[in-house]
Amino acid sequence: MVGQDRTPQYKENSLSLVGAVALGTGVMIGAGIFALTGQMAEMTGRLFPLAFLAAAVIVSFSAYSYVKMSNTFPSAGGIGMYLQKAYGPTLPTAFHALLMYFSMVIAQSFLARTFGAYTLELFDLGDRSLFVPLLGVGLLLIAFLINLSANRLIETVASVLGFIKIGGIIVFGIVGVFIADSIEMGAGNDAPTPTITGFLGATALGILAFKGFTTITNSGSELKDPKRNLGKAITISIALCVVIYALVGFAVASNLSLPEIIETQDYSLAAAARPALGEAAVAFTVILAMLATAGGIIASVFAVSRMLAMLTEMKLVPHRHFHMPGSVQKHTLVYTIVFGLVLTAFFDLSRIAALGIIFYLIMDMAIHWGVLRHLKDRVGANPVIPSIAILLDAVVLIGFLWVKAISDPMVLIVAGVVMATLLLGEWIFLSKRDASNDSEHSHTH
Repeated sequence: MVGQDRTPQYKENSLSLVGAVALGTGVMIGAGIFALTGQMAEMTGRLFPLAFLAAAVIVSFSAYSYVKMSNTFPSAGGIGMYLQKAYGPTLPTAFHALLMYFSMVIAQSFLARTFGAYTLELFDLGDRSLFVPLLGVGLLLIAFLINLSANRLIETVASVLGFIKIGGIIVFGIVGVFIADSIEMGAGNDAPTPTITGFLGATALGILAFKGFTTITNSGSELKDPKRNLGKAITISIALCVVIYALVGFAVASNLSLPEIIETQDYSLAAAARPALGEAAVAFTVILAMLATAGGIIASVFAVSRMLAMLTEMKLVPHRHFHMPGSVQKHTLVYTIVFGLVLTAFFDLSRIAALGIIFYLIMDMAIHWGVLRHLKDRVGANPVIPSIAILLDAVVLIGFLWVKAISDPMVLIVAGVVMATLLLGEWIFLSKRDASNDSEHSHTH
């Protein structure tokens, strides 16, 4: 059958604990560590390594709800399934699932523009404002073509690039710290003064570098002994990333002053390699970033289009074929790439990151509230931990919104308009769906 070629085939016991950890860390160690370092330094000055640590603490509380739910409901549905278990086939489920979908699309655009920013360190093509989005758009189109091919190719390419990326970043971190004169960062006269709101804003951005652990929740249908191993895989992935990010943070801070980190914020790892190890190290770091972002996009595009196809099958989102051939997942793949292309072409890295973290934190609070309000007995959760997770999410989100309200209010306007549009559109769609179901029931009786 024609419509079967993109339907995900889940093989039970085909994914080991090590494989799940590699998947989680592979997604986490992407654009976050390559492009967020400078943005976080701009918000909170020399305290940016501590902001990464604070983000890790918040994500650890956050992961508890996902571990409990994945242990009870292991499936390929991941977050969409968890929301439905908590809220049913309702507006809150559809709205928050779409927030997660768009935060993942935003993450792809973030990866695409990071690819462009690093590539230009190797090939000086001229105007960065033109070539960064152009290179990003090109990468998204290549990812689209690869995702039209067999699932096996997607998995193989993403896995190989993932292992290269993780190994390369560990080497970068160890060598960077080892050859530095000290692990103190030069502040400079024009460095930003740390503030509480700035630190909270930087911490919120740091969460973007860890949120890839949620990808593991989609592996329940394939993982060996998922009730035991899903939670383990999430915990180990977060712990590994804390160690790797600490290494990289120290390597960057040891080799660049704070103003230099901020100035080169879109490609700070490459900039940090230059004074320490010369042009050869810059080339190594740039190639590493290019492979990392390319592999991240290929894996992410597949996961995101799969999530939207699942929401379509659950009749939680509208779907139009627009005369396209093939299965629903091929259509959702096209939508995902089109949204990503628009963001990559018209938004810079800091704005893309801001939209992603706003959508993600709101969705994350909905997951914890769902556990707290509806599922704590079914999943065996201690209500104190999701309560703390909601509080921490709310505090960093408020701090982040405050920083952006002062520095870039347009991002908040865009986020508000997108969320209002999603809410209204879903309310209309679900009202029509329920009315249609009621009509069918009345005809059958």
